[in-house]
Amino acid sequence: MQESPLIGVYDGPIEKKNSTYYYTNKIGGSQDLIPGISATYYRCALCDGILTHVVQIYCPLAASPYHRTINVFACTNPQCYGKPESWKVLRSQCLESEMKDINKDNQQVKQAPVFATDWCDEADDWGMEAEDSEAEICPHTNLDTAQTVTERQPDTQTAGPVDSIGLEGLCLNGSGDRECAVAPTAVPTFQSFYISVAEETDFVGQNNVEHANKLLKEYQEREGVAVGELESCEGEGRGEKYEKAEPKHGDAVFSNFMKRISLCPEQVLRYSWSGSPLFICERPSNIHQMEPPCAQCGSPRVFEFQLMPALVSLLRSTDLSSELVLEFGTVMVYTCRESCWTSGSNTPVEEFLLVQADPDQKLFK
Repeated sequence: MQESPLIGVYDGPIEKKNSTYYYTNKIGGSQDLIPGISATYYRCALCDGILTHVVQIYCPLAASPYHRTINVFACTNPQCYGKPESWKVLRSQCLESEMKDINKDNQQVKQAPVFATDWCDEADDWGMEAEDSEAEICPHTNLDTAQTVTERQPDTQTAGPVDSIGLEGLCLNGSGDRECAVAPTAVPTFQSFYISVAEETDFVGQNNVEHANKLLKEYQEREGVAVGELESCEGEGRGEKYEKAEPKHGDAVFSNFMKRISLCPEQVLRYSWSGSPLFICERPSNIHQMEPPCAQCGSPRVFEFQLMPALVSLLRSTDLSSELVLEFGTVMVYTCRESCWTSGSNTPVEEFLLVQADPDQKLFK
């Protein structure tokens, strides 16, 4: 079966207070905890700065009983751009039965009916229908000897406040992990936006391709690549000409990247569990050695999703006086093939990511 990735695109600002939950797919804001997961802030392994939340993806796997959310964080220090040590990706899971037990402890808070079958092979959205319901879910936080959780506090955002969990006072030392409980006001935050989803094949044959053709023509004029109009990309004549043409800079990988995303240049995310990533520059020759096995169960990791260059322009600080930005080409996330999880765990599992710089960032400005 031909691989058809799911494409994530901007779908408006998040303006309503406390309107996002662990099953909300979003850009920026603060992470929304799966019930039972403890709130923690993380520090950059390079500069010790506090990592900023970049995206949240609700992605339960087909035939799995677990709710499953992945959060990506990054350091906004320019000196750390492009370095994987300045990023962190965390996977959180919880069984439906565990949520029911947690909700009983929280005075039987109502929950939206979100099921694993709403995702992956059978999915055509990322839980967006559940977001439209009137369910009110309060993430449960566990108290332990390492940290103390305070009351829920909203973020201050120009695009609209988003709920967060505040912590006070204590840092996680001992284990050497770059984790810390800090005052919410000290956490840098990007403006928050919804992500909507469609299959990549949905964009094939669309008539509204002026923006895509503009980008391709600019690239053709600058690099001397015979790209042609988007409508004729699949034709044999133009298609063969494109494949045989060599860009001036010799970067055929980037040329292929541009051609592939031309169907939807505004895509901010590509999702294809156990699929193939789209490299923006030369694929590392030792990519398989770079992907370490799962630290928890030892299983190999598989590609799950990647962040795209168009996301960069949306990552702006909630503080208008701040110059908080983040630069990258693409960020590829690899997760445990077995999606292992210890029942009752309150700590997310850290996964692996690969960061590639964009050789021509100005195309996406």
